[in-house]
Amino acid sequence: MRKRDNNCGEKLTDVEILNIGDLTSIANRNLIDLQRENPDLLVFPQTLGQFRDDVEKSHIFSLDEENLTTYNLMGFVGRNSSQLTISSRFAKEDNNDYFLHYMLQKVFSINLLKFDQTPNSENIWDFLLYLFPYYLKKAYSQGLYKAYKKEEYNDSNIKGTIDVKRHIIKNIPFMGKIAYTTREHSYNNNLTQLVRHTIEQIKTHPFGSGVLTNDSEVRDIVSKFIFVTDKTYNNNSRQKIVSANLKPVSHPYFTEYGALQKICLKILRHDKITFGKEKDKVYGLLFDGAWLWEEYLNTILKDNFIHPENKTGRNSYHLFENDFRSFQLIYPDFISKEEPRTVGDAKYIPLGRQQAYSENSEKSTSIYYKTIAYMYRFSSNSGFLLFPNQEISFFETYRIKETDGILKKIGLAIPQSSENFKEFIKTMNANEQELRLNLTNEKRAIAQHAV
Repeated sequence: MRKRDNNCGEKLTDVEILNIGDLTSIANRNLIDLQRENPDLLVFPQTLGQFRDDVEKSHIFSLDEENLTTYNLMGFVGRNSSQLTISSRFAKEDNNDYFLHYMLQKVFSINLLKFDQTPNSENIWDFLLYLFPYYLKKAYSQGLYKAYKKEEYNDSNIKGTIDVKRHIIKNIPFMGKIAYTTREHSYNNNLTQLVRHTIEQIKTHPFGSGVLTNDSEVRDIVSKFIFVTDKTYNNNSRQKIVSANLKPVSHPYFTEYGALQKICLKILRHDKITFGKEKDKVYGLLFDGAWLWEEYLNTILKDNFIHPENKTGRNSYHLFENDFRSFQLIYPDFISKEEPRTVGDAKYIPLGRQQAYSENSEKSTSIYYKTIAYMYRFSSNSGFLLFPNQEISFFETYRIKETDGILKKIGLAIPQSSENFKEFIKTMNANEQELRLNLTNEKRAIAQHAV
């Protein structure tokens, strides 16, 4: 079954109703509960519930009688033989979700101009390749992983436990050598071998070489893992290495390697996960569209705007003057670097439709009131809401009654008629330039008005 995000409810066909049985246990459930119960369900970002962003409370989809409603989550989820793919609502057709892949490539610093999807069931696992460089860099920031490893030697410099059986086999008649084993701290261990096998697996993918070579930092890290594992690497030992890594790594210093291990296992075992070998377990890979849209916008606005990050605590602000204990930290999505300040909020929901909400509505609070509160906090008369819009750009201005405040809705045009991914990128680059120009002109107008 294939649906698109934020579909506002879609009536199921008779065939879909017959085949949705296994997915009913996924519907209408909090994401964090599903993930706790199903380790093969990977959700990105992996910080559900830690930063009060309410992502963990969201549903993958809801079922109400014969209607299926999707939200901001995109990707793939399945249980037993039932599978559901949720593409972005801007996908031209089912097999060409250029917008989702474009955002992933921008956020994870991967540039694949020749990328084109093919209509096969493995497409969803292509997404794992975007995550691998990200986790590889995070893990390597703590250094190469070292672990104790049993090594076998046969020489005259004995420094371990004598292996009598092996000594008899190898050293009779005696020629001065002793067979012995040692336990050494080594870079060449089961986990680094797992990373090496993953690297070799990615190389076989149609666009895998671009994932590993596009970024100079990734190229350098990959070469180091190849170097430390080259002595004992054997392509035929892949299953043995996978089995040795089924127990999650736990180390007081190398904390980031746990996530890398999980990604590597999913890439190397994707066939088993895809076809649901474990009965009744939920499996899949999902991306939070709101988070992805916000991080993507940061890649095109970072020269002129600060991007506070509630998930890292970076660039946080205090709401109250006497807030010495971080009682109320705030994280506007975007704040201009120069005065007069402009604040912006990223919205993945379709804001192009004119829709009214009651004063106490949660949507009204999250869409309008929060941005206006940030404007007040930063003594700003200018705020904007940025959302993706189909095909054409969208600009609409609202003046806040009896004030000098202006709130703008800005829709970044997402191409719908691109013949291939390269053409899609070209059009997106032009639309991004238009967006930056609009924000620059708006800032100049505000500055002149202030003077």
